[in-house]
Amino acid sequence: MENIDAARLQMAFTLIFHIVFACIGMVMPFFMIVSHKKWLNTGNPVYLKLTKVWQKGVAIFFVTGAVSGTALSFELGLLWPEFMEHAGPIIGMPFSLEGAAFFVEAIALGFYLYGWDKISPKFHWFTGVIVGIAGVASGILVVSANGWMNAPSGFDYVDGQFLNIDPVKALLNPAWFTQALHMVLAAFTATGFAVAGIHAFQILKNKQTEIHKKAFKIAITFGAIAAILQPISGDISAKDVAQRQPVKLAAMEAHYETSKSVPLYIGGIVDQEKKEVKYKIEIPKALSFLAFGDFDAEVKGLNDFPEDEIPNVAIVHYAFQIMVGLGGLLLMAGVFFFFVNSKKKEWLDKKLFWKLFAFLAPAGFIALEAGWIVTEVGRQPWIIHKIMRTKDAVTPMPGIQYSFYLYVFLYSILTITLAWLLNRQIKSLNNSPKLSV
Repeated sequence: MENIDAARLQMAFTLIFHIVFACIGMVMPFFMIVSHKKWLNTGNPVYLKLTKVWQKGVAIFFVTGAVSGTALSFELGLLWPEFMEHAGPIIGMPFSLEGAAFFVEAIALGFYLYGWDKISPKFHWFTGVIVGIAGVASGILVVSANGWMNAPSGFDYVDGQFLNIDPVKALLNPAWFTQALHMVLAAFTATGFAVAGIHAFQILKNKQTEIHKKAFKIAITFGAIAAILQPISGDISAKDVAQRQPVKLAAMEAHYETSKSVPLYIGGIVDQEKKEVKYKIEIPKALSFLAFGDFDAEVKGLNDFPEDEIPNVAIVHYAFQIMVGLGGLLLMAGVFFFFVNSKKKEWLDKKLFWKLFAFLAPAGFIALEAGWIVTEVGRQPWIIHKIMRTKDAVTPMPGIQYSFYLYVFLYSILTITLAWLLNRQIKSLNNSPKLSV
């Protein structure tokens, strides 16, 4: 295995795991504080029990997110020293601010976990709010750094040198808002549906249905709202990509020939040798409209780009189809939940309702992972778009494949441990005495 392959595999592997831990750690505090607020308002002990169960989950994912995130920060220097040499001074600000947000989150979480009956109830609840806000801020700042890799700004690139560095302009790069909006909504969608699905499964097993139904409603409300809003951010992101990274847009749609009034492909099998997509469904003129707001707009095809600047079209296209397909499914499920909750409450007694949401539990995270594959693979061969190629940033040191194998081993242990801890939490909840108002 060559260094470039091993380095990319290691980075992809650790990101695939970390993004799940980070998103849950970012979103779960909001479920916790809503439940806490309901307890303060109603005095219902079910909400107090739920809050204390969820706070343990928040603590677990805070730790796993910190561990996996720290590993990633070391990987940047270990695997991509040439990238960090030049990018470090430019995007150091978002990483530094992310560290500050992390410390605020850690301090607030400490107050929240150990503040029961020790500080005023309102201030105690407010520390939970700080945990959630700091977590979202941390996620946005990391995405800002990734946005800079897609839309580099805040410096002048002259004869291979990075000059006149402006860290603020780099932080507020042209891609940061669209990527951050899309990512935050994706995190709430994925976590909302995942948590709701776990509680739906427990309801099907007839375990502590009172507390699980309340937990389901809180989680799915967040997830459904985010899923319904997600297409708006998706449209903003697509238009942004069409302007800044037209080759990525062409790869997402496996669009080879430059033309006007371009159809949108649904599904299909990419033949990269023949440069065509077989068995796809076409929506006339839809890609032109979605990319540029004009049904007759011209969309540049892959054939108009240099071969060495085109990403792996099949991977990008399939990942994009998975992301959009599952996103659409979750949107419909979100609308269905609100319809049932307002018009057909009797359906909440049907097993089919709970089976649907239990089945959808992993869908949001699959879509989220697919979205990151589109973002990262679609930018290739660049680590900094149009400035530095990935192959030029990788470490020259041999033996990176052994580091990759080590990370696979460590992250596998971390995941198994995490699954065991969460399963223990669920069993502890299900075996506790039943509570009611």
